[in-house]
Amino acid sequence: MTAMTPCLDRSGFLPRLSSHHLSRARLSEPLLASTARVKLLCAPAGSGKSALLAECLLQAPTQCRVHWLPLSGVASSAADFRHRLAETLELASSDETGLLGDLARLQTPTWLFLDDYCRLPNPELDQLLDRMLAISSPMLTWWLGARRRPQCNWPRLLLDDELYDCESASLAFIPGEVEQILQPWVPEQASKVASRIIQRTGGWCAGVRIALLHKCDWSRQDKPLGRADTLLDYLEHELFSSLTPELSEVWRVLAHLPRFNARLCDHLFGAGEGAQYLRTLQALGCFIEPWKDSTDWLQIFTPFTQLLRDEQWPAGRSWHRRACQWFCAEQDWKSAFEQALLAEEYEVAVSLLQHFSFEHLFEEQTVVLLLRLHEQQGGELTLGSPQLVGLITAALLFAGRFEQATDCIAHLSRFMPQPSALLQQQLIARWRAQQGWLLHLQGRMDCSRAHFIDALSELGPDLWTVRLICLSGLTQQALLRGELDVAQAINREALCLARAQGSLVFEGLLELDHAQLLEQRGAALRAESLLTNMHELLSRQPDRPTPLLGRIALRRGRLALLQGQDERAGEFFQTGVEDCLRSHDKRVLYGFLGQAQLAANRGDYGQAFVHLRDAERLMQQWQIPDEVYRGVLLQVSSHFWLQQGRPELAHEALSRVLRHYRGPQARQAPPATLQLIARVEYQLILAQFHLKQTDDSVVRLQALLDQAQHSGMRGLEAELHFAVAEVAWLTGERILMLDSLLAGLELVKHCNLKQAQQELLLRQPHLLKAITEVELTFEQAVPVVDSQLLSRRETEVLELVAQGHSNQQIAEKLFISLHTVKTHVRRIHGKLGVVRRTQAVAKARLLGGCG
Repeated sequence: MTAMTPCLDRSGFLPRLSSHHLSRARLSEPLLASTARVKLLCAPAGSGKSALLAECLLQAPTQCRVHWLPLSGVASSAADFRHRLAETLELASSDETGLLGDLARLQTPTWLFLDDYCRLPNPELDQLLDRMLAISSPMLTWWLGARRRPQCNWPRLLLDDELYDCESASLAFIPGEVEQILQPWVPEQASKVASRIIQRTGGWCAGVRIALLHKCDWSRQDKPLGRADTLLDYLEHELFSSLTPELSEVWRVLAHLPRFNARLCDHLFGAGEGAQYLRTLQALGCFIEPWKDSTDWLQIFTPFTQLLRDEQWPAGRSWHRRACQWFCAEQDWKSAFEQALLAEEYEVAVSLLQHFSFEHLFEEQTVVLLLRLHEQQGGELTLGSPQLVGLITAALLFAGRFEQATDCIAHLSRFMPQPSALLQQQLIARWRAQQGWLLHLQGRMDCSRAHFIDALSELGPDLWTVRLICLSGLTQQALLRGELDVAQAINREALCLARAQGSLVFEGLLELDHAQLLEQRGAALRAESLLTNMHELLSRQPDRPTPLLGRIALRRGRLALLQGQDERAGEFFQTGVEDCLRSHDKRVLYGFLGQAQLAANRGDYGQAFVHLRDAERLMQQWQIPDEVYRGVLLQVSSHFWLQQGRPELAHEALSRVLRHYRGPQARQAPPATLQLIARVEYQLILAQFHLKQTDDSVVRLQALLDQAQHSGMRGLEAELHFAVAEVAWLTGERILMLDSLLAGLELVKHCNLKQAQQELLLRQPHLLKAITEVELTFEQAVPVVDSQLLSRRETEVLELVAQGHSNQQIAEKLFISLHTVKTHVRRIHGKLGVVRRTQAVAKARLLGGCG
């Protein structure tokens, strides 16, 4: 919408809209459609109330008189208000009796806009407004914008269906609206930048406007969107200038707390007085909102808390110390620990860790707080007991700080010997478990596995959390070896133990392993259903397990990507990245990799490599060891280079990566990338083939394919079928190409692995025609062969095989035994000279003229 100009047939002052104003029909249309006499917009400063009222004013019916009364938030007397109102409406009398009578007798439809109603409590004015709203004519529609909710009989108006109360939260910009504003400036990055602006401003209209006014460097993810001094100036003029010094100080203290309620305020600011201060700030619209939808806890609007916490606050330590005392009394150990750190009471903070368990690591910010404590105090204070060593070690491993974790684990030797043989045994078992996980994450599987097994044989029942950690490590190692049945058995044992202990956090961690297992078996839909249910259960927890939810979001993004649901995958990856960044989780790497793959699917390789560079930069900033990210970054980069037709770059990178995973000093792939080594191997074969460095590409790919089929890794199997088809197509081997395509497409169809097919087309776009022909054959054609080659019953069996039926289903349809079906299939293979079902179908179609 352009700058607003007053309507010539309407007298009086009318507002103007910014030249950058965005019409928001989702807000204006319900307001305009409502038949309520009173339409109330009550929200804090900068929420866009005046702009929305002006937008509605411009759309008033032509037969309606409109009047705009700007009150500027000042505390006027009732007499002054009556006088201004009578003057605006052109009424004869301004005394209350005459004014109320004139309002009740209005005959012409009239809209009266009261913009920025009195901001401070004013009982006299509120009572006058209440009387006016109660008796005014149905011809008069009141449009009221206010930061403070006037003390009127709103319940009565609501029950009489005469009040439209616009929710404050609905006034915030949504991502699509910010993206629309940004489109002319940064069309290619509008969606990404809009998401960052929403994240940092909460969609608050003034915050979004400040970000746009300063024309930030949109390409920098780490640069604040909007200058801090502008926001501080805004707060000073729009908030603090209307508060007393006492209320200003209270608001600043609350802004430094993660959450608060009336009881905490009484403890901080005086019994009775603190709760009253809080009620007053809420009544004045001072950016106080519910904390995580709680009915008891509150918080200051997040963008302001981030701003103020970066400022120097000399008095902060004493306030944090008092808050720590209150949280301790409430046995809220996590909040007390955070306040102790902020108060720089490190000994108190360490003493509070006795109340923490491994599950606390998956509460929001716990890892970050533990890392901060360890950095500031080192080992002498933070490693005073085996339990503290375990907590700090787990936090360091979670964040990828392997060298520090090694030093931390070594501190367990300080607690030797223990008073009894049993305690000595349990301490050694703890050490084995922690050392096992360190080695596991470093890719040293054999040593790690030995530690896990030894620890499991020694752990007592009270150390069930350590047992679950060992079982999870063994599950991941079985998956890495391709032993899916072994992984399933171990995972099942661990899940039963976690559920028996009532640990939803551990259950969520183990279900992530389970989802990886299902993904390998080609059951992406089951894996997605599993993680959806787990996400719902975890989201109901009072303390949001952000790190775990972040990992679940990343895995759900991966599953959506495999199934060709790119838009959904993008949402999951973005959520996962945000949660992992907040939690300092090294798994954030896989969010960037997922976003890179989505960009490559769109053909935007420039953006894909930007995501990879962002991932590498972050890993280096966080001092994550190379073995966590280097191999997978090079593999994904090579994946893109093959799609771009640059096999020489892929060959160099993949050769270097494979040397790391093969040979006497070989490491295992990171737990989150089960198929990394297999992908490196087959992509290297493709690179060598394109560079004409090998003549046995099909043989080598077939060997990898046999391994994948033996392990039951259906996703990898589909990729390898397509790799064979690519080589066969380029070498003119039509039968092999059709056979491999049929096998790959069958897996795509039954396991919903659309990404594998998409990646083949990105490498060889001209294969699209061949794939289309094979898909038509696969879906419509019936295998027809010479009747002298196969018997009638064998032909019937082959037709059902072509339709995708299992041996058991064929037996049921033809009313024969399972053994008979297997015999027929074996004879069909022998007569056609093939070894697999898909080869039999392809050969039969070719012989019958349908290929």
